[in-house]
Formats: sequence, structure tokens, C-alpha cells
Amino acid sequence: MHAIFVLALLTLFSIFVLCSTESSGTTGNPCCSSPCQNRGVCMTKGFDHYECDCTGTGYSGENCTTPDFLTWIRLKIKPSPNTVHYILTHFKPVWNIVNNIPFLHNFVMRYVLTSRAHLIDSPPTYNGHYNYKSWEAYSNISYYTRALPPIPKDCPTAMGVKGKKELPDAKMIAEKFLLRRKFIPDPQGTSLMFTFFAQHFTHQFFKTDHHRGPEFTRGLGHGVDLSHIYGETLDRQHKLRLFKDGKLKYQMTNGEMYPPTVKDTGVHMLYPPHVPEHLQFAVGQETFGLVPGLMMYATIWLREHNRVCDILRQDHPEWDDEQLFQTTRLVLIGETIKIVIEDYVQHLSGYYFKLKFDPELLFSQRFQYQNRIAAEFNTLYHWHPLLPDSFIIDNTEYGYQQFLFNNSVVMEHGINNMVESFSRQIAGRVAGGRNIAPAVLKVAVASIEQSRQMRYQSLNEYRKRFLMKPYKSFEDLTGETEMAAELEELYGDIDAMELYTGLLVEKPRSNAIFGESMVELGAPFSLKGLMGNPICSPEYWKPSTFGGESGFEIINTASLQKLVCTNVNGKCPLASFQVIQPDPSETATINASASRSAQDVSPTVLLKEHTSEL
Repeated sequence: MHAIFVLALLTLFSIFVLCSTESSGTTGNPCCSSPCQNRGVCMTKGFDHYECDCTGTGYSGENCTTPDFLTWIRLKIKPSPNTVHYILTHFKPVWNIVNNIPFLHNFVMRYVLTSRAHLIDSPPTYNGHYNYKSWEAYSNISYYTRALPPIPKDCPTAMGVKGKKELPDAKMIAEKFLLRRKFIPDPQGTSLMFTFFAQHFTHQFFKTDHHRGPEFTRGLGHGVDLSHIYGETLDRQHKLRLFKDGKLKYQMTNGEMYPPTVKDTGVHMLYPPHVPEHLQFAVGQETFGLVPGLMMYATIWLREHNRVCDILRQDHPEWDDEQLFQTTRLVLIGETIKIVIEDYVQHLSGYYFKLKFDPELLFSQRFQYQNRIAAEFNTLYHWHPLLPDSFIIDNTEYGYQQFLFNNSVVMEHGINNMVESFSRQIAGRVAGGRNIAPAVLKVAVASIEQSRQMRYQSLNEYRKRFLMKPYKSFEDLTGETEMAAELEELYGDIDAMELYTGLLVEKPRSNAIFGESMVELGAPFSLKGLMGNPICSPEYWKPSTFGGESGFEIINTASLQKLVCTNVNGKCPLASFQVIQPDPSETATINASASRSAQDVSPTVLLKEHTSEL
């Protein structure tokens, strides 16, 4: 009897141990809690143990939390990102002096570039499928890369170990925290000229393949290649080319150059059936017929390409069509990078320090001239709050229904009036929440859902990855109490706050368009992508690459204003990413006739797959 009792106890104990062992293997990956700090790499060892690889981090210890002596010194003297931002956006007299002393100016600019770009892994490390380093994650360029690996699939909660088991409904989150109640203008004074530039520029490398999934890109390039002007494929490029003097095809209307039509080129474009043939313009990006602001920039760059071709042909009458075309493309890539750094990023930064495009600043640095677009960069660039409630061109107001797929706006108003008008109209503030227009809210819902499909880590994990202190509470994140309390009830823990939603509800910096996280995450991706372009390398950055001194001069003197002025007839309009205050006596009226090619178009057309990236 005693033996039977002992046997029964041993059997029960064995079952308990077995169940406990099986349970420990299903409660979650030990790396779910992101135990490795300061860019240490978490590696599982068995089902319930992990090991942190602290190599090259400047830290040691079980979780990479003990700083080496030099790291400790650096931490003691290094100012916080907000302190650096404050210094760069104040003390204007001091920065005026720095801007005018070449060696000081170059020193600061070199630091800005290297301190940002070195935060981006090169070569790439992870993608949406692999949360560990692999040859596939490195070599398969059909994936976006990742700054942080995906959350393991076997974690106890959606965000790892923190927060509630399931995330709140995406549509409810968008309606409650992102939907505009009343238009909030950007206190930094960003114009719609900036808004459409951002949308036009980024579509050359943000090309999510929605049929395969949000972790994939349809793009063949991962940087500034101007495929949105010349086409992604050689076939599309050839259909757009004139094959004479290096030029692109065009049509002339009232003495001005405009893109050719789909009928004349055979190029595939996304237009609804109601758009008449003569207004179906053909350009490098198939989605650019969506709104007139995109076609405005497409027209300006078409004119610039053909203008540069004429200049190079004068210098090189011996060159054939192919060499003129290829060299002109390199010149336009250089112009684009210079405009983005010195006009676009300069405006966003709000710095009194003058940013400078000079590839030679990095020639003595450890720098890799290659780039892979990160999924997180694509996600954070969904700046839909920039869009206003309506669009005003030359005193005529267009609602979304009138604006979509309406190239007649470009023809009727002309590039001059569009540039002037968009430079006068203010865009919306991106940070702070509740500022996305109803017409594009579904795109924000899709962004939340796709972010979850990508299993992004929390906003706080990204803040730590990009050298910011994690937020301690929802009030710390939003800077107020009402929204913070609602977010806490839904998410349960600040360490479970999602990346995309967190970026949009984050409190903005003082009188700024963005919060700290958006800037500190976005700037490294941006500057690495720009300066990592092959034309910035020592092998390319020389006059002969660009057709000689004439082409080199076009790049080195490029600006948004010059781009516009050299490509319009008559008086040049003032082109600015900073809003130009309108004349108070001007009033806007609805122009029903101008919307004739956009009739019956619902605002939800904006929400088709190809519009998910602003």
C-alpha cells in the first residue's frame, strides 16, 4: 500500500513537472521583454533563458547596462536631444557667426551628418520576416530593412510582455486620437508647397507591395534614384523618353511644357475611367495623377530635365542621346539632394545653423555609400495631418472631391499660380494628435493595422534605440492629462504604446511641427539615405560625372526657388516651404467648372492601396 502511494505521488509529480516544462515553452520567448539594453542583441538559450551580446555597444553586464569608462564619460558630457535642439534653434547671433566662418561651419555640419547617419545600421540587419541576422535579411532587397527586429510571435502580449494581451481596435484608436476636430495649423509655418514636395519626393523609395505584405517594397531602388521621374523599370523609362538630345517626351500647351499623355506614351497610370484622355498625363510614378500638387512637381522636374539636357548638349555636341540622358539624370539627383538638405530639412529643423550639402565633408570619415529603406522610416513618414480641409489655388477653393484626379487644375491655373498659392497656404501640425482630415482617416487606420502586422516594437524601445530616454507615463508622452488617461486605459502601460500612434499623439516641441521622437528617428534615416547616395562618394563627386563645370554648377547652386524660376514663363512666383502670408483682401470662391473632370469622385479614392504612403 505504501509503495502504491509513493508511486502515485511520483506520477503526479512527473505530470506536474512535465506540464510546467511544457508551459514554460509556451509562455513566451525570453527576449519578449527586450532585456538587452543599449543596442545589445538578445539571443535565446533554451526555452526560458537568454543571453545579451554587448559587443561594440560600449556597455557590459548581463543586460548591457554597465557603461565602459569612455561611455560613462560620454554620457556625462553629452547633451540630450532636446537640449541640442534648443541650442540650434536659439542664439541666432551666435549661429550667424558660425555660418560665416567656414571651418567652424564645416565642423558642425560634419558632426550633424556623422552623428545622425551612424545611428543607421549598414549593412542592413533585420527585416519583417527575420528577427535575427541572416543572409536573406541582408540580400533580399524586396524587403524593407528594419531598425529593430520584429516582436517575437510567441510573446504573451501584443507588444511583448507589457500592456494588454490584445491591442485596441485600430479604427477606434484613429477616430478617438487622430481624427481632426478642427484644423490645427502648423506653428512652424509649413506650407502646402512642402506637403506636396514630401509626397512627390518620397514616392521614389516608399513603394509598399500591398499584395505581398507591408514588409515588402515594389521598388528596385532604396534611395534617391528619381524613379518617380524616370520610371522604375527600363521599359517605362523608354516609353517616357524622346530618344533625341537626351530629353523626355512632352507636350506644349499655350507655350508651356507639360507631361505627355498615356495615349501618346503607352505608359500605365492609375486614373479612374471618367478622366478624359487629354488629361491623363504620363510620368514616372503611376500614382501621380492622384492630386494636382503631385503633377505640378512632376511637370517642374520634366521641364528641368529637358532644360539641363539643352545646357549639356551645348557643352558636348559630340555626345549621343544616351549620354545626355544619363548625365542629366545624375545632375537632377544632385539637385534633389541639395534642395532636400538645404531647403526641405532646413525648414523642418527650425535651426539657425545653416545646413549644407557638401559630400566632401565625409570623405575622411568611415562612411558607406549604400542605403536600404527601413520599414520604420516608411511608417513614420505618414504625415497625413499636413493635409488641409481644402485646397486654395488662385483664390479658388477645391474640396477633396474636386481635387482628386483633376489635372485640369494644373492646366487652368498653370504652374506659376499653383506654386504661389501652395506657398501661401499653411499645412497642418503633425504632432499632438487629432489633426488628420476625415478624407484620409482610413489611410491612418491602415497604417496602424500594417504596423501591427509588422510587429513593430513599442515607441519606447525605438526611443532607446535612437538614444532618447523612454517616456515614463502617458502624460509624459502627450503633455496633457485627458488624452493620456484615455490612452492608458486602452494600452495599460506606456511601454506598450505603439510606434505610429505614439509618434502622432506625442507632444510637439515648442512652436514646432513634430515631437522629439519623430525628429530623432526620422533624421538619421533621411541623412543616411541622402548622403549614402553613390553621387556623394569620392568616385562620383567630381565635375566630369555631371558633364563638367556647367553640370556641377547646376547642382551646387540648386534651390527650390531656382528650380521654379528656371522652369516657368513670365514672372517667377515666390516658392517657399515656409508659408507666405496671404493678402487679407483676398477671398476664396468655389469654382464649379474647374472640377468637371473630377465629378463623382469620392474622397475614399484616396484610400486605395497605392495611396498609403504620403
